[in-house]
Amino acid sequence: MKFLDRAKVYVRSGDGGNGCLSFRREKFVAFGGPDGGDGGRGGDVWAEAVEGLNTLIDFRFRQHHRAGRGGNGAGRNRTGAAGADAVLRVPEGTEILDFETGDTICDLTGTGERFLIARGGRGGRGNARFKSATNQAPRRADPGAPGEEATLVLQLKLIADAGLVGLPNAGKSTMLAAVSGARPKIADYPFTTLVPALGVVEIDHDAFVMADIPGLIEGAHEGSGLGDRFLRHVERCRILVHLVDGTGDDVAAAWRTVRDEVMAYGNDLAQKPEIVVLNKADALSGEERAARRAALEEASGQAVAAVSGVTGEGVADILRQVRRAVREFEADGALS
Repeated sequence: MKFLDRAKVYVRSGDGGNGCLSFRREKFVAFGGPDGGDGGRGGDVWAEAVEGLNTLIDFRFRQHHRAGRGGNGAGRNRTGAAGADAVLRVPEGTEILDFETGDTICDLTGTGERFLIARGGRGGRGNARFKSATNQAPRRADPGAPGEEATLVLQLKLIADAGLVGLPNAGKSTMLAAVSGARPKIADYPFTTLVPALGVVEIDHDAFVMADIPGLIEGAHEGSGLGDRFLRHVERCRILVHLVDGTGDDVAAAWRTVRDEVMAYGNDLAQKPEIVVLNKADALSGEERAARRAALEEASGQAVAAVSGVTGEGVADILRQVRRAVREFEADGALS
């Protein structure tokens, strides 16, 4: 299934049914009076986060969503049927924005969460509603109220425990493929990864979800390269795993480039815990590994592990470190 993380849709709730103008016509009932029923309520438009979806591709082929119209009232005080609701079934982590203003309408992050986007129109009142002591034969019935309409932008932000970030060709896809069942495209040219990929990582009888985020370059937060289109997926990650290509000329500058983009993007990305990893260690000599590791530690201000996604060297230790950081994040969230 093709990955699509942004879609534009038009929604409209159902109009209410019209009230009925009717009088009793039984042969032996004199002055029978009004018996027009109310119109039915128009259907609502809901958004619901469901399990098992990770793309908005369905909304590319169906962009208009309308709820059912309420049925008209009828004689004998019969109320019209309510219109059928329309439900936009979206993946967890979908944010819904108003197309005109850009304001966030709702953010559905958990399975089963629902939000009322457009309320259906009220059904019109039948003439039986207007009967009174001074008006025993009312000839008034209300039309149904119109439904609401809106143009929306659906924006998916993948939910993952850990997100792999780095420059293009830092080895993120290779790492994800090595530690999970995910099979992202891997090649020796920049921007091989064009869409985020998710994989479930198992370590020591525990599991967490890791995301491979397409490579970032300088100016990504302003739209350069693949731009900030995929930076928003990092927002949902609890931990950032920053892979730096150990075969690069300046590992400190490589780390700093991506770090600056994360900080410039905002939305509290810079406050997320970051684990810095020197990747492709198998291609380095002992002296090169020590020197580049030291340079990266000086730039990042933290201990740096040297790993190889190809040979598996040091990968298990990093996964345990990531898992520990994820569990600590969950514990802090539970206490706050």
